[in-house]
Amino acid sequence: MASDHETDASLTTPGGWRSPRSAPSLREVHGSVVVPFDAGFWRKLLAFAGPGYLVAVGYMDPGNWATDLAGGARYGYTLLSVILISNLMAILLQALAVRLGIGSGRDLAQACRDSYSKPVTITLWILCEIAIAACDLAEVIGAAIALNLLFGLPLIWGVCITVLDVLIVLFLQHKGFRYVEALVVALIVAIAASFAIEIWWAAPNMAEVAIGFIPRTQILTDPAMLYIAIGILGATVMPHNLYLHSSIVQTRRYLDTLDSKKEAIRFATIDSSVALMSALFINAAILIVAAAVFHGTEYEAVADIGDAYKLLSPLLGTTAAGVLFAVALLCSGQNATLTGTLAGQIVMEGFVNIRLRPWLRRLITRLVAIVPAVIVVSLYGERGTGALLVLSQVVLSLQLPFAVFPLVSFTSDRRKMGALVAPRWIQILAWIVAVIIAALNAYLLYQTFNG
Repeated sequence: MASDHETDASLTTPGGWRSPRSAPSLREVHGSVVVPFDAGFWRKLLAFAGPGYLVAVGYMDPGNWATDLAGGARYGYTLLSVILISNLMAILLQALAVRLGIGSGRDLAQACRDSYSKPVTITLWILCEIAIAACDLAEVIGAAIALNLLFGLPLIWGVCITVLDVLIVLFLQHKGFRYVEALVVALIVAIAASFAIEIWWAAPNMAEVAIGFIPRTQILTDPAMLYIAIGILGATVMPHNLYLHSSIVQTRRYLDTLDSKKEAIRFATIDSSVALMSALFINAAILIVAAAVFHGTEYEAVADIGDAYKLLSPLLGTTAAGVLFAVALLCSGQNATLTGTLAGQIVMEGFVNIRLRPWLRRLITRLVAIVPAVIVVSLYGERGTGALLVLSQVVLSLQLPFAVFPLVSFTSDRRKMGALVAPRWIQILAWIVAVIIAALNAYLLYQTFNG
């Protein structure tokens, strides 16, 4: 008769995958954070806290700023409902990423490689690389704009300087994964504090803000509003974050037993849900400030971060408003670059089993983003950056179904997940979300090509 441990092990190592579990991605930090198994609830929660905030960074990067600013300035508080719904979708999908990573011992990229044919795997890899490049483009432009606003540095120089952030990532990873998480949390706190002050100065009508969280059909019937709404969706629910989260959740050292993995899933899900609520606050705050300051005035067409910076101080009556805005933007851009490095490494290793040195992988990712940024800045200057930021988020949104459908499929498959398969109600919700995302993207394409 099998022992309890053997029974647990058989339940947590299901055989529905095409090949045995390969070496983990991010091997240098895999299982490096010890979880105190004999500790109480709060100590365990603290041990699992961290990966969710790295994921949350992707939900508040400079790409969000462009779409949130445009949405607030043009349509007031109407699109707050889109931010809320997108964030709830993100919480659900990231919880599935946690379940996949812990339950199968594979990140999403590895799971795709172990389930699909080589042509399909390569196609998904290329699409994911495009999504990462689009995200990186937003981070590069955002950081360059912040450096320009704060120090007067030309945009092209700011774009080029962002290559150096690879050194920050390498240094922190060498020190330990907890250092990466600590820096990310510190930068998130700085961004949140900046916008809390901005909201205080902007003094929005809180009744109108509350109404803004109620969805309206106008969002679907107005093509221009729908474009911004799907840009917000693309900026909020990020495809590469699903790959990232399913890997970095494995930095915790838990036992290979059913009870231990169930506990790990529970604590990691709490971590990501709480962290994503901070992203909801920051995204909503950006839109609220834009709506309170610009909507209903001659500045409704503001969608450019640089213009918003210049107008905030005179409209709010304090020079600190513009400075805080730029500081938060710089923190946002730098924060997002930290997670972009990890996501790129995970995707390349997982899909095609290519292991490059982290500095080389980061350099390649950065150059892919820098080239279009330099071209646009050279040709159109500051005016081109706002449109490019919004476009990058729409590109991200179009990539979403190619990450979401495999994730939902894997976590709903008992052969692959064993006893850790997602509960039926979560499966139903997840499939609804996946279909909604795909339908919105199809509708966006239809509206785009039909003028």
